[in-house]
Amino acid sequence: MRKRTALVWGVAIVCFIVLMLVTPAIPQSQEYHDFADQREFLGIPNALNVISNFPFLVVGVIGLVLCYYKNYFKLSIQGELCGWTVFFVGVAAVAFGSAYYHLEPNDARLVWDRLPMTVAFTSIIAIFIIERVDERKGTWSIVPLILAGIVSIVYWRFFDDLRPYAVVQFVPCIVIPVMAILLPPMYTHSTYWLWAAGFYLIAKIEEAADKPIYNFTFHIVSGHTIKHLCAAMVPVFLTIMLAKREIAEERITLLQIWRISWTKVKQNGNNVEDVECTYSVVPVEESK
Repeated sequence: MRKRTALVWGVAIVCFIVLMLVTPAIPQSQEYHDFADQREFLGIPNALNVISNFPFLVVGVIGLVLCYYKNYFKLSIQGELCGWTVFFVGVAAVAFGSAYYHLEPNDARLVWDRLPMTVAFTSIIAIFIIERVDERKGTWSIVPLILAGIVSIVYWRFFDDLRPYAVVQFVPCIVIPVMAILLPPMYTHSTYWLWAAGFYLIAKIEEAADKPIYNFTFHIVSGHTIKHLCAAMVPVFLTIMLAKREIAEERITLLQIWRISWTKVKQNGNNVEDVECTYSVVPVEESK
């Protein structure tokens, strides 16, 4: 097991080094700060992009409270409690960091927008390792993963190169859905992970379509504002999952569940019941 773990980490490090050697640096485009909706309301610049971060605070605080209130989430492993605590703290901090950035968008403030998101991303990876790979390794990975995320932001800020940050942000988007499908879960309701991943993907599309959405809605709302609301649905789904899930009696992957369901559908479609109808003659008496 130790050799396999060392091999995985070794391959990951080598891939990262090769990526840094063969790809050009990715500087932060200053056009990124030019958002479609720059309207001011009640003295708040870029008001909707600022205010739309409030749901992160609500969900983060609720999740954090439920982590400790009478063990509402039934977190039986200490590493899980630590991981989910870091996640919900990161989610709540997104509200402040993103709002601070959108008040006056620039590179210096963008650090505080990305930092809490990175903490949330990396803690989720650690939680997945705890639940689906190994409890001890997942618990020990929480701090190194968070530090890796922080280093990626520091590297971008000092060297104007987004490559490490891009890896930290987008690798979980691929790894988490794949792990959710292929690795057997400790708990039920694993499909909520896929719902969360789906809403995050939609949020990224809305972010890229900031100005087209703003024009399409006749300058009512921009894509970036909707992106905030969509991204806030990620911790919402994960909070619902934590509230509903139970320890799985049998650890079966989602892929296996889908295969079983598909087999049953095919069998039901192929089975045709033969129905035999019999008729009886009933004598009818003529009325006099």
